[in-house]
Amino acid sequence: MAGSSAPRSDTDLVERVRALQPLVRSHALRAEQQGRVAEEVVEALAGAGIHRMNVPRRHGGYQSSLRTQVDALSEVSAACGSAGFMALIQAGCAFIAALFPDQAQDEIFTHPDIRVGGTLIPGSKAVAVDGGYVVSGNSPFATGCQDADWHLLTASADTGQGPPEMLWLAIPMTDLKVLDDWNVSGLAGSGSNTVVAQEVHVPSHRVLPVGPLLAGAFASERNGADPFYRMPVLLLFCAWTAANALGLARAALTEFGERIHQRGITYTLYERQHEAPVTHLQFAEAAMKVSSAELLAADFVGLIESRVADAASYTIQERSRIRAQCGYLARLCKEAADLVGSASGASSLHREVPIQRIVRDLNALNLHSFVNPAANLELYGRVLSGLDAGTPFL
Repeated sequence: MAGSSAPRSDTDLVERVRALQPLVRSHALRAEQQGRVAEEVVEALAGAGIHRMNVPRRHGGYQSSLRTQVDALSEVSAACGSAGFMALIQAGCAFIAALFPDQAQDEIFTHPDIRVGGTLIPGSKAVAVDGGYVVSGNSPFATGCQDADWHLLTASADTGQGPPEMLWLAIPMTDLKVLDDWNVSGLAGSGSNTVVAQEVHVPSHRVLPVGPLLAGAFASERNGADPFYRMPVLLLFCAWTAANALGLARAALTEFGERIHQRGITYTLYERQHEAPVTHLQFAEAAMKVSSAELLAADFVGLIESRVADAASYTIQERSRIRAQCGYLARLCKEAADLVGSASGASSLHREVPIQRIVRDLNALNLHSFVNPAANLELYGRVLSGLDAGTPFL
């Protein structure tokens, strides 16, 4: 990609993305059918600057505030859940890429609109060799891999003593193979195929150990003292995935609000659905669920932004609560979409009707292992009960 003419500032980023909603929405069904976001949408989002949010300023990026990121990703997700999910993964992976050694960053961020994907599932094995590692294996759920320039592949490496070490390895997509295996019922257009590494050599400067990163230590000298990059990356993923849930749920309410004026309730006296008391109850309850989800998101996004200059101050209880809030708001958004989706009639089963796709996309998001409401509630409950969290992913 030769680079885009995206504005140099994120001042109007949310408005620029919102203006693209008709285009993104018009390609949502096509994305689902083809298993990847349409090229027109990918290029339009790049032109708006969506990929620059976490790219270092010295490489032409924005380093956008977390609130701006959540708002922008919500706007994309409201038009197409798959496009929004791909955008959030690439935003998150760009942030992680900025934590790699500076030499790797100079190789990755050759222009500010570079697209970086990645996986957290260690499906590959890395073997230490002179000057780096040789990595082989399959890594599933590589969201947007067909539209990425780089991939942060997660692999486990034998340390010779104790458990294996988990590593992130920055690899050009040209060095990886993509399997045609993404055929799913939710977030189907996200292009989360499996990527395959076949004895790929990765130099040591393009390797980032995951353990130290989660503990707040990373190799970038230029970004090491920048408060922006001291924000805990896993808590940021809570915010980014929350944006996907909120955008989808808001879109469900909008779609329902339009449908109830266009159809009646079959086998009843109601010629217009919006006149029925049951509709009033359904609409109000769904709206309250979404409002509650928005409050949860605002609470922990506000907390993260208030700690930008002091990331080390989070307690385990705060970290686990944010994980729980992320999962709980995703559940609320799913419940809201389920409620209005079930009230939308059999005609909503048609593939071109957005509300049925929204329901499936939110179900898929709730199944994501990092978002899963039940797992995150258990994690928080363990901490509240005085037990160890049982996971380093906080």
